[in-house]
Amino acid sequence: MNKKVKMLTVGLAAFVIGFSVNNFAMSDEPANFKVAVVDISQVVANSAQVKNLKKEQQAKADELVKFVDKARKDVAAVSDEKKKKELEEKYSKELISKKEKMEKEYIDKLSAIDANISKKVNEQAKAGNYNIVLAKGAVLYGGEDITQTVINAVK
Repeated sequence: MNKKVKMLTVGLAAFVIGFSVNNFAMSDEPANFKVAVVDISQVVANSAQVKNLKKEQQAKADELVKFVDKARKDVAAVSDEKKKKELEEKYSKELISKKEKMEKEYIDKLSAIDANISKKVNEQAKAGNYNIVLAKGAVLYGGEDITQTVINAVK
């Protein structure tokens, strides 16, 4: 779960950098060109939506553990091998279904959070009249850090 958030952050940063560098290199910008930087990983870490999603995922994972424990007990209680195998298959299919549903919901919610964060970065960029916003880790020097402003807007 944490790897997915990091991958999403890195992907978003790479997209912003690539798109921004390409546009910057191909244009004649005015002297009042304003650059902002934002630490997306910090924004994600401070997002109430992400924190709630993590809690929700942990609760669902706990439910799956309880389901597996119950299934093991139920299977262990059956002595007939044929019925035991049928019960194992039933629980296995049900577990796979629950996991797939949980993963789909997680991906959908994570995508919505990503869209919301991107929207807030865009809004803050427009509000501050920035021509470009780059990922903070990609900038060695310069740019106005708007991370805290984005964090406040995302909350």
